[in-house]
Amino acid sequence: MDFRSHEVDVLKAVSELGNASPGEIARYGDIDVAGVMRAGLELEEKGLVEINEARKEFYVIGGEGRRLLEDGLPEDKILEFVSEGVDELSELSKKLDGEVLNIGLGWIRDKGLGEIERGRIELTDRGERRLMKPETPETKVLSFLSNGEPKSLEQIKEVVEEPKPVVEELLGRDSAIKKIERTERELEITKKGLDLSIEDLEVEEYIHELTPELISSGRWREREFRRYDVSASTKPSYPGKRHPYQLILDDIRRIFRDMGFKEIKGQTVESSFWNFDALFQPQDHPAREMQDTFYLKNPGKLELPNEELVNKVKEMHESGGEIDSIGWGNLWSRELAEKAVLRTHTTSTTIRYLSENPEPPEKVFSIDRAYRRETIDATHLPQFYQLEGIVLGEDLSFNNLLGYLQTFYSRMGFDEIRFRPGYFPYTEPSVEPEVYVEELGEWVELGGAGVFRREVTKPIDVEHPVLAWGLGIGRLAMLKLGLTDLRDLYQSDIDWLRRHPSCR
Repeated sequence: MDFRSHEVDVLKAVSELGNASPGEIARYGDIDVAGVMRAGLELEEKGLVEINEARKEFYVIGGEGRRLLEDGLPEDKILEFVSEGVDELSELSKKLDGEVLNIGLGWIRDKGLGEIERGRIELTDRGERRLMKPETPETKVLSFLSNGEPKSLEQIKEVVEEPKPVVEELLGRDSAIKKIERTERELEITKKGLDLSIEDLEVEEYIHELTPELISSGRWREREFRRYDVSASTKPSYPGKRHPYQLILDDIRRIFRDMGFKEIKGQTVESSFWNFDALFQPQDHPAREMQDTFYLKNPGKLELPNEELVNKVKEMHESGGEIDSIGWGNLWSRELAEKAVLRTHTTSTTIRYLSENPEPPEKVFSIDRAYRRETIDATHLPQFYQLEGIVLGEDLSFNNLLGYLQTFYSRMGFDEIRFRPGYFPYTEPSVEPEVYVEELGEWVELGGAGVFRREVTKPIDVEHPVLAWGLGIGRLAMLKLGLTDLRDLYQSDIDWLRRHPSCR
């Protein structure tokens, strides 16, 4: 048998090291890992080595884990306050966000860190001991994983003696850490390989690269070319690619353009008039409270459109205007309408567009950011993308609306789609589209849609039906990408980007 120099080097390394990984052999023989695997596969074909494969579990930090590492675990925040004498639940509710408090109390009970009686927390011995530790096991593991490199349980033992219960707890904390599987390989010399006298092997120098010198000298005729095994494992390459979320946004744009829509853009900072009033949302609606909407200080207010339109909207709110409506029956405030906000939905863009283009036909969509005062968690962010669309036509019906939505979700890859009746201040009738997700085994709601009410269209002189929808893209992207935490869409996690199929 003829051997290449790399095959001889690998055979020597395996005979001296025993069972060894490609990385260990590469370090031993000064060969790159890809070269070790190529030589190993050729030696395996000759029956001299065996390549054993095993699936192993590794762990990486998730978006929730990074947040916990930065903000602290909810139960530890509570323990700190209790140690300072703030042990009444009523007082703790003033110090901590309600969700943080509820989650923290749950972990305190589950871990036996404290007992809650008559609205007061009393620490157990275990809770007292935890307070005395400079760093908890959970934060040790999260810190260890924070560089993004996958770690095995054996490696995690470097920072905690018993890693398994800590890892299992973090896996249950809504994507604090994630489990991934990798194939580990070891090369083992066979009996045939052991019986071979490695020193007497004849090494054949193959041509790896055809150079101008080999061609001009004619020496290429005297040597063999190296054979390539296209099925052999190679080192993965990660060229620059678009972010998976951006690819989804691009797909959505393509689908709507294919259906004959054009894209429009609007203002991020909007007046309450266009964000709420023009959409017939009452001025005492809960969504307009400070805890739900970002109001601006500078500018504190924005100029309203022409007085004719303002008066029509005012009359519609107060008495129902010129149509068969009673409005909201409250006095309409110009001061409230002038307040500047970060738009809470991109419907402010489409209602502005309609006011400037009241005659059919019109088919437009918008993909843009909206802003709401949301508590950050796995399914909510204060900034998010929304897909908005309207169709203005003479003979449109509710069935046309369902048809557009059905076509869109089908093109996005969802086979089962259904519609539930919904309620929104500015559409009637209204629906909430849902898609069935096989992996979750359940229906998932993805937004709202309906036909604009006459209270919305009459003041802007639109006399024909307007189909409208506002769909959450974040949740749609999570389903498409197999994510459970909305924050992961915005994490600069290079390992996740490399591992995700759309980035390869």
